[in-house]
Amino acid sequence: MVTVFKIIPTTQKYDWGKIGLSSKVAQYAVACKLPDFTLDANAPYAELWMGTHHTSPSRLLSGEKLSEHLAAHPDLMGARVVERFKDAGAKEGNLPFLFKVLAIEKALSIQTHPDKEMAERLHKERPDVYKDSNHKPEMALALTPFQAMCGFVPLAQLAARLRAAPEFAALVPSAIASQFFSVAEDSSVDPTGPQAKAALKDVFAAVMTADDALFQPQLEKLVKRCEAGDVHDAERDVRELVLRLHSQFPGDIGVFCAFMLNHLTLNPGEAIFLAAGEPHAYVSGDIVECMATSDNVIRAGLTPKLRDVPNLVAGLTYNAAPASKHLVSSQPFSSPAGAAAHSTLYDPPIPEFAVVRAALPAGARETHPPVDGPSIAIVTEGRGAVSWGAQGERLEVAQGEVFFVGAGVGLEIEAAQSAGLVIHRAFVEAK
Repeated sequence: MVTVFKIIPTTQKYDWGKIGLSSKVAQYAVACKLPDFTLDANAPYAELWMGTHHTSPSRLLSGEKLSEHLAAHPDLMGARVVERFKDAGAKEGNLPFLFKVLAIEKALSIQTHPDKEMAERLHKERPDVYKDSNHKPEMALALTPFQAMCGFVPLAQLAARLRAAPEFAALVPSAIASQFFSVAEDSSVDPTGPQAKAALKDVFAAVMTADDALFQPQLEKLVKRCEAGDVHDAERDVRELVLRLHSQFPGDIGVFCAFMLNHLTLNPGEAIFLAAGEPHAYVSGDIVECMATSDNVIRAGLTPKLRDVPNLVAGLTYNAAPASKHLVSSQPFSSPAGAAAHSTLYDPPIPEFAVVRAALPAGARETHPPVDGPSIAIVTEGRGAVSWGAQGERLEVAQGEVFFVGAGVGLEIEAAQSAGLVIHRAFVEAK
């Protein structure tokens, strides 16, 4: 049985994607000569999918679905992973994670992803919208400078912005605002406690459910003031974001989320993790993204798609904290022989996945120890080869190519003599 082999990913065109070859998705599709892919220089290439999700499954070069191949060869998944994730369809060859590349030109919607309990309810109630019953915690790892909004800002910072921006304050009834100020500006109140969460929820709900007749004139005033540069210190750091979001989604209530959510920029190699119930919106840049296998998204702004404001408001955790709370600490990818010098592990606090970034200079070699579960890897830069097994089996790989690694297979990674090699590898182990 072959334990390491190339697979064919799929591409997705969404309105927010980067156009033509400015998109990493299109670059990778062209570079690897993706079957049946014809470049449209004017099309938005938003996502590259690598995995077994039924919406857009990966295939082997033979055309067989990856899930069918894994179901027929369960040793590639590993017995412990099959047992640990049997409720997620592992016995049927379904991986517990979905791996993607995203190329973002326009901001994605203000959104969250449901936890398992909520996902099961939504799928039962509206299977046409929420197409599976799984939760969707996710991690984004920057390939290029990447901007995102993620999680609520600390309460004191939100209070300062609410006082500084009259247009924002106009959307929040005075009784709700007064209660919020009394909580946010009282140092004796636990910012993670139920009182704080309730006050934050009331403010967010008031904004996101504001009538058009109320928020549209206020948004116009806000945009004019930002264009004129007439901003207070407490709102100065959201001015450019407000203008950017309004230019992409004019007249959208989601623009006001710039006041309520953290805005951060990641450099290549930095990552954020978003648990279920955390509000977020990716703004710009290129990333690899890994998530539990699901396509469930609850949207409420910055989108022409269906908005489900009641479920979004109901499903958030209302944790208010600095953006740093969402950063993923990286560490060397270690083996019994020691740390791999060129490989970095990103291991978020969920069981479905972790990601390794291997960045080898020209001519370098690196050993990855066996992983007790399946992996999917994509070459994001350069070219080289991977080898494995007692017989020294070898696979040449280059930018854009995607390959699967079976459970228990150790890898020797080698960059070409004339070029470096960067590989992003998602995997799961039954811990």
